[in-house]
Amino acid sequence: MITLKDSIEIKTTPEKIFKFFVHFEENFHAWHPDHVECRWLKGKPFEKGSILYVEEYLHGKLHKFKFFGTKVELNKKIEYKLLFPMSVICPKGSFIIEPRRESSIFTATLSFRFGWLFSKLAKNRVDAIKKHMREEGENLKRLLEEEET
Repeated sequence: MITLKDSIEIKTTPEKIFKFFVHFEENFHAWHPDHVECRWLKGKPFEKGSILYVEEYLHGKLHKFKFFGTKVELNKKIEYKLLFPMSVICPKGSFIIEPRRESSIFTATLSFRFGWLFSKLAKNRVDAIKKHMREEGENLKRLLEEEET
């Protein structure tokens, strides 16, 4: 298994980052221009047992995902697993928020099965996912830091 990871420092509090995800449906389109649709199928935003449906473009193709909330720590962590069929390739991911003195570190992760084989055979897709994750981090930083001013 390989894990893709992207971290960024954001000059805001963990509470404000977490709030962004609590209001995910309203913030989804602003987070990345390749985001198409987002709605909760079950439960409340990012609570354990909730199910989120998402459509977004990755490497130029529309993808449809369902995420199942597995663990939530208020203002610290959101863990989820992807539901079938994506779970075959990408079983889980997370958003982690670490407080700093005057900022927070936001880290997004995605874990992929088939490790080196997947990264070799699907290099363009892996690179596109890395780019998308980096852009989401940069956009989150811009959105939340603009809110602070």
